[in-house]
Amino acid sequence: MEITKNVKYIGVNDKTLDLFESQYVIPNGVSYNSYVILDEKIVVCDTVDKRAILEWEKNLSDVLGDKKPDYLLVSHLEPDHSAGIILIAEKYPDTKIILSERAANMLPQFIDNDLSDRLVIVKEGDELDLGEHKLHFVMAPMVHWPEVMFTYESTDKILFSADGFGKFGSLDTDEDWDCEARRYYFNIVGKYGAQVQAILKKASNLDIKIICPLHGPVLTENLEHYINKYDIWSSYKPENEGILIAYNSIHGNTEKAVEKLVELIKEKTDQKVVVSDLAREDMAEVIEDAFRYDKMIIAAPTHDAGLFPMTEKFLNHLKHKNYQNRKVAIIENGSWAPMAGKLIKEALTQMKDITIIEPMVTIKTRMTKENVEQMKELVKNIL
Repeated sequence: MEITKNVKYIGVNDKTLDLFESQYVIPNGVSYNSYVILDEKIVVCDTVDKRAILEWEKNLSDVLGDKKPDYLLVSHLEPDHSAGIILIAEKYPDTKIILSERAANMLPQFIDNDLSDRLVIVKEGDELDLGEHKLHFVMAPMVHWPEVMFTYESTDKILFSADGFGKFGSLDTDEDWDCEARRYYFNIVGKYGAQVQAILKKASNLDIKIICPLHGPVLTENLEHYINKYDIWSSYKPENEGILIAYNSIHGNTEKAVEKLVELIKEKTDQKVVVSDLAREDMAEVIEDAFRYDKMIIAAPTHDAGLFPMTEKFLNHLKHKNYQNRKVAIIENGSWAPMAGKLIKEALTQMKDITIIEPMVTIKTRMTKENVEQMKELVKNIL
């Protein structure tokens, strides 16, 4: 695939992987992106996962023909992007490896070969002249690993953005970018909002026409849309007005209360309402929705004098991903000693700028008329 006249795509689609990073469901697979810049000096931009190494090697050979790369650019050392380093090092013994100082220090963790005499360590603001094309190196630590580096090519105005602006889904999948990029962002990069804000500030000084990420499609049009999404996501602002109702129900009683709650909400507003059963929904999808909307209601039963396991898991995920700046209400259930509400509230108070909406509704086994009146008040207050 041609990105520009002299920049070629040599990545690979993987539809055989069921769980990305052994935890995120990817029904439409994922792409491992890699690129080649053909100039007086030839640069291979990143490699791929070991699962795709043979197809990638063929793509590389097809583009290079009898030419040899002068450089391998390593933006990110995570194994799904670095499995080809040894292949290139052995096949092309004169190829130099461009990477950040932190990546150079980490490289022995990923490969056995001593490549120290072939490393070209670059820092913020360094430039590499390839002939017609010029590479400018932009450090992007913790987006989402400490050694990450973006590279700006100033002739074709391309930003090679490592895992930034990536998404789940193979390139031959026809699907909305926002949804799977959002799920990818909040579950993989989401903890590091401040660091993403820092790299966006650097990128604002660049004239970018194309974004080449390491996962997902090459972005060539309406770049303001994608950059704006990243700005919203990384600043932890709600993207949409709406309510996520995240619940667990052991015997169906809490679920009935949630059904009634949805009725009460819809009587008062036409805002989007998303209902997620934490025991059955993809957790990564629920995390995505928690960050997407400005309000959330957690409804959960007490279990063994504590939190239901999937509710606890959900709250731990929210804390780990820096959930903040939202309104949250609580509905608890318990047959003899309700504790869920107290524990949910304790978990939420460990997060930043969470407004807990009163009243907290306590159901004792089955929803009562009094509970319905409390939920009406809750709905009024959260809206």
